[in-house]
Amino acid sequence: SLRHPMRKIQSNPTEQQKRASSSGHLRTTTRKKRKTGKMVKVWYEPPPFGPRTSLSKSMYGVSEANTARWIIAASKAPQWQVLGAAVGIFSCLAYIPLLKEKLPYTCSPEYQAAQRAYMRYHNMNPIWGISSKQARAADAGH
Repeated sequence: SLRHPMRKIQSNPTEQQKRASSSGHLRTTTRKKRKTGKMVKVWYEPPPFGPRTSLSKSMYGVSEANTARWIIAASKAPQWQVLGAAVGIFSCLAYIPLLKEKLPYTCSPEYQAAQRAYMRYHNMNPIWGISSKQARAADAGH
């Protein structure tokens, strides 16, 4: 039989159990439960950097021994500063190819005037847009 570690099960039958089994009567008997162990206080101390973190690594996962100083500084900086710097750097990198190129022909003033005239002729967006009475009155000088 399996034994519970906190409960001691009586291995020798009592006199009452012997009589019940020998006489053929089906009687259930209750066993006295005795606790042999004592309650012990256990103090749980969580890991220093929260659950699922290692005790031998730093909180951010960057070991300071083999890492560049700017990476360590970025890992300890507030998130908004790191994200702002990253967005600024990538925006500058994305703008570099546009420095030497000319604007597309659709941005020229002649093309935009022709587009505006085409939209008015075909009555595009007549309530709020380019074909509205307000837009025609404001653009009368062109």
